[in-house]
Amino acid sequence: MSDASFDSRIHESEAQFGDYFALLKPRVMTLVVFTAFVGLLAAPVAMHPFVAFCAVLFIAIGGGASGALNMWYDADIDAVMKRTARRPIPAGKVTRDEALAIGSALSAFAVIFLGLATNWLAAGLLAFTIFFYVVIYTMWLKRLTPQNIVIGGAAGAFPPMIGWTAATGDISVASVLMFCLTFMWTPPHFWALALFVRMDYDNATVPMLTVTNGRRSTRNHILAYTVLLAILAVALGFTSVGGPLYLTVALVLNALFLKGAWDIWKRDEGASEADNFAVEKKFFKLSLLYLFAHFGAILIEATLSKLGFDWASLGGLLT
Repeated sequence: MSDASFDSRIHESEAQFGDYFALLKPRVMTLVVFTAFVGLLAAPVAMHPFVAFCAVLFIAIGGGASGALNMWYDADIDAVMKRTARRPIPAGKVTRDEALAIGSALSAFAVIFLGLATNWLAAGLLAFTIFFYVVIYTMWLKRLTPQNIVIGGAAGAFPPMIGWTAATGDISVASVLMFCLTFMWTPPHFWALALFVRMDYDNATVPMLTVTNGRRSTRNHILAYTVLLAILAVALGFTSVGGPLYLTVALVLNALFLKGAWDIWKRDEGASEADNFAVEKKFFKLSLLYLFAHFGAILIEATLSKLGFDWASLGGLLT
């Protein structure tokens, strides 16, 4: 669909504040804010609360800017996919030019002010994240390869590393593993979604793995990535951000996640779509809890540590 056809629909109804806010993909921004905040708090450096608030705010704005630029470029795809057809541009609420202007302005604002508030390494990582999501993933990989979500998932994995770097000014093993946790979680999460909304990607001619390689291959990939994810998730528990609570959460959730991936993998291709979709939707819903629970456990571990709590001393009291 052309720019003119999108823009001509803008007269159907006047845009509200909520329409412009929707450009920023607020649900995705929630994950960005949460993981960035966890990365910042888990860092072994105390930040002034106001500076910490500003850092998370600018990271969130950068994430929202990426969302607006993604909607600007992908408006043609969004218009033909059922789950995205009501987004502001295909719905005729906002023009593509407005989305481009908002995304570009917010990107520059977020990067510059994060650098001024914290350090330029963190700002550089945020700038690279926006570039990666918009140019590498949205403009290039998404329409080119079934591995789009694998490589493109890096963009959503940077926020905890950016939060850590905003606090410390450097990159560590712990921050890299937090990045890896989100990076490896993204493919099974989205492939499970793609299994039960495959027609959307067919209609939009997006080369998602389900479209190019079929369900069987997608299920094989989900199981393989879930195994690798479980290893990385548990390994994170043995870094400075881990601890008994995190390890407990990681072991339980990864056992459940592996069981879910196994259930998807062993599905009979001859079974009814309703049966298959039930298993895939259950795994997808678990994947939503999975990431929040892992980062929630890191957050609790970091909070307890900053309050002076020591698991070792607790063990001594119990013996």
